[in-house]
Amino acid sequence: HAQAAAGVASVIKMVQSLRHGIMPPTLHAQRPSDQVDWSAGAVELLTEAREWPRGDRPRRAGVSSFGVSGTNAHLILEEAPVEEDASPAPSSGGVVPLVVSARSAASLAGQAERLAAVVGSEGVPLESVAGSLVTRRALLSERAVVVADSGEEAVAGLLALARGESAPGVVSGSSGTPGRVVWVFPGQGSQWAGMGRELLDASPVFAERVAECAAALEPFIDWSLVDLLRGDADPGLMERVDVLQPASFAVMVGLAAVWSSVGVLPDAVLG
Repeated sequence: HAQAAAGVASVIKMVQSLRHGIMPPTLHAQRPSDQVDWSAGAVELLTEAREWPRGDRPRRAGVSSFGVSGTNAHLILEEAPVEEDASPAPSSGGVVPLVVSARSAASLAGQAERLAAVVGSEGVPLESVAGSLVTRRALLSERAVVVADSGEEAVAGLLALARGESAPGVVSGSSGTPGRVVWVFPGQGSQWAGMGRELLDASPVFAERVAECAAALEPFIDWSLVDLLRGDADPGLMERVDVLQPASFAVMVGLAAVWSSVGVLPDAVLG
């Protein structure tokens, strides 16, 4: 007897029946009993699978489970609403981190090799793979990250990881005790001309927050924040304290928004 799991197999079977629109045959009942007048009502014993057409209401099914100790349960299932296939989200461009983890170094190498085969398949969106790896897979003790901006670069990094070789954009190690997240905002001296160009092009989140900062600054300045961060303004502007301080502030605000958008939030902030 399946004990606490009794009835689960029937629930799974009916969920699949609702999903595929097929009524399954009753197991071990090839011939209906002649002790029942099957013509007297609407109940019918299915001896073979049958199409389950959808009428003017959702498909529904009942599942009964009779426990060996006398505990009985009945569950009514209803099919999920039909959803239209969502079109794939457009790529935001830029680099994508592929997180791989396993319980041992050998398993990690095997995971990397298998993932390379998946990423190398035609039509596989790199960003979707990266998202699944961090949201639908357990993070185990042996870990590695392959940072790539194309499928070819990702495959090369993953195969290098599988062979135990070093490669650009590949970092591996073992996890320790989970730590706390600290954001450090640098002050004057960390700036350079065009320091926001790549993120303005690759990250809509960053670009939106910088645009908000630019709109707030515009009434008080005679230079363009966006042009400065793109490297299109006079490089000499970065020598002015009244320029570099708000420019650095805007970059930090944008970076904070980028990290927050992917679920990285700080336990403490310095700067």
